[in-house]
Amino acid sequence: MHDAPAIHPSCSPERQTVPDHSPFIIRYMNPSSSTITPDASPVEYTDDNIRHLSDMEHVRTRPGMYIGRLGDGKLPEDGIYVLLKEVIDNSIDEFKMNAGDRIEIDVEDNLRVSVRDYGRGIPQGKLVEAVSVLNTGGKYDSKAFKKSVGLNGVGVKAVNALSSHFEVKSYRDGRVRELTFGKGNIQNDRTAKSSDESGTYIYFEPDNTLFKNYSFHDDIVEEILRNYTYLNTGLTIMYNGRRILSRHGLKDLLTDNMTVDPLYPIVHMKGEDIEIAFTHTNQYGEEYYSFVNGQHTTQGGTHQTAFKEHIARTIKEFFGKYEYGDIRNGLVAAIAVNVEEPVFESQTKIKLGSTQMAPDGESINKYVGDFIKTNVDNYLHIHKEDFTDILENKIKETERERKAMAGVTKLARERAKKANLHNRKLRDCRVHYCDVKNNRKEESSIFITEGDSASGSITKSRDVNTQAVFSLRGKPLNSFGLTKKVVYENEEFNLLQAALDIEDGLDSLRYNKVIVATDADVDGMHIRLLIITFFLQFFPELIKKGHVYVLQTPLFRVRNRRTKIKDKQVIVDADAHRAKNEKKNDFITRYCYSEEERLAAISDLGPEPEITRFKGLGEISPDEFAHFIGPDMRLEQVTLHKNDQVSKLLEYYMGKNTMERQNFIIDNLVIEEDLPEEEGE
Repeated sequence: MHDAPAIHPSCSPERQTVPDHSPFIIRYMNPSSSTITPDASPVEYTDDNIRHLSDMEHVRTRPGMYIGRLGDGKLPEDGIYVLLKEVIDNSIDEFKMNAGDRIEIDVEDNLRVSVRDYGRGIPQGKLVEAVSVLNTGGKYDSKAFKKSVGLNGVGVKAVNALSSHFEVKSYRDGRVRELTFGKGNIQNDRTAKSSDESGTYIYFEPDNTLFKNYSFHDDIVEEILRNYTYLNTGLTIMYNGRRILSRHGLKDLLTDNMTVDPLYPIVHMKGEDIEIAFTHTNQYGEEYYSFVNGQHTTQGGTHQTAFKEHIARTIKEFFGKYEYGDIRNGLVAAIAVNVEEPVFESQTKIKLGSTQMAPDGESINKYVGDFIKTNVDNYLHIHKEDFTDILENKIKETERERKAMAGVTKLARERAKKANLHNRKLRDCRVHYCDVKNNRKEESSIFITEGDSASGSITKSRDVNTQAVFSLRGKPLNSFGLTKKVVYENEEFNLLQAALDIEDGLDSLRYNKVIVATDADVDGMHIRLLIITFFLQFFPELIKKGHVYVLQTPLFRVRNRRTKIKDKQVIVDADAHRAKNEKKNDFITRYCYSEEERLAAISDLGPEPEITRFKGLGEISPDEFAHFIGPDMRLEQVTLHKNDQVSKLLEYYMGKNTMERQNFIIDNLVIEEDLPEEEGE
């Protein structure tokens, strides 16, 4: 494949990333297709072409319209978590209306979910409509549900349609009505007496024909549930028998999620329909958590924009000086608002589009601004000793650093402009994460490689549409303890920042996955650490938002001729997993990522298979490399947990070579011996 040009003007929604004449499209079109043959007879367009789909059919045919993406559960954005949230949202709405302060959630075998709340229970006469007829709900008049998330009458119906099995029970007035569905089709309807508490029970099992190989991940589910409790103090969630609750709301959220120490105690304020919490840290950049009616708006929206603007303005007016950027650097904050009839920019509700707090009400910008102006300004005047002085010192430090590197920054930006035209370290792709309208934007990734040989193999075998390559020149600089000035002074770091387009935050991030691809040896591990240190130091949000990965590459190749393999089922299975255009080979090959996998491959492919140990990525041919960066690519996500104290971790691993670290290395040193190969290997 030809390399895509390295030109990348700033991303915009209007930009067409793959033109109609793209050679990639032409190459992969089916030449036999009648749609591109000039002489093909025209397709008849008659009444028979007009189809009406039932509500449930439409959801199943176009799931992306309702839940965003399908996925398999490895990412928090995957559809199975949207299904879970749609069900819980209804229970949260009951809590907000002072009906039930306990929700019980059980996930069975990481596949099936049950949710029981103790609210008012769905009115039984309309239960069928409430769970299976689109645009039906009790939240349109805003009286029974003043500030709910689920306004559009879609949520739980989508869950029903996309589940192989769905049950709902409404406990109300001493009776229970129970419905059972399969893929949205009603199967059972019965009503009986019941002494159970009022409320609603919903059980669902996502359809595995849509959600391929899905699994609910415990850590992702727990984070979702914790967010609900942070925003609803007094609510208890029982999750697989474990109790989750929050006593201090957003203050608890920041405490649990911060990976660096705050410079001053977290400031926490609550109003009628607003709650904020914030502090500053010594980390670079800004970090925000925003919510609307209990919904985590991971991409922000009008409420987050208003908070950023007014917190900076209020602090600036208090001191009478300083720039907004200096004030917000190191800011870690959370905001939650309750809005009547909120409008989100997509069905997945991750970005608020509403401009008003209520229909014909005041603007969100003014409401948030007035609250911050009054309360934060008062706080600044009252807590001068333990808060204001520390804050001002932090702002001054940021200002000094910015001014010190002003000249360097200017030169670097000029260099970055040239890099936009030709970044010699970058082999770009066509589709980018910031291409809002491109349906493949989630697939966009960049491989950060070590040396020319490795980058050459990846470049030749990559998908030129969605996979970019950035080539390092040996080991990058150890950036631990250095200021952000190094990002602009060090050409390699500056070009990497330009390639990712993250100088001013992640809003313009060009790749969804930033993949560190190095050899699995000592030098390769060191390079991984140096790159991750760079991100932790200057762009921690890149890691916190789950964009950074490490590529797992095979250690061994085990292969044998078809004719020598005793177990013929191994050959059948291997042929079944061949890629579309892959020809039948004389050899059956297994790529092994561990010693255990190597031994298993020897057992399956014996007797006397050929074993090759890969010492580096450069040894792997482009044809082989295509297997490791394709659909079955093995990635290990770099994560930060609340217990990970970044500064202490970096100090230990990347700081000066202390006696403590030397002793640790000596105590944990593993010596590999070259033992004679076992007979049969």
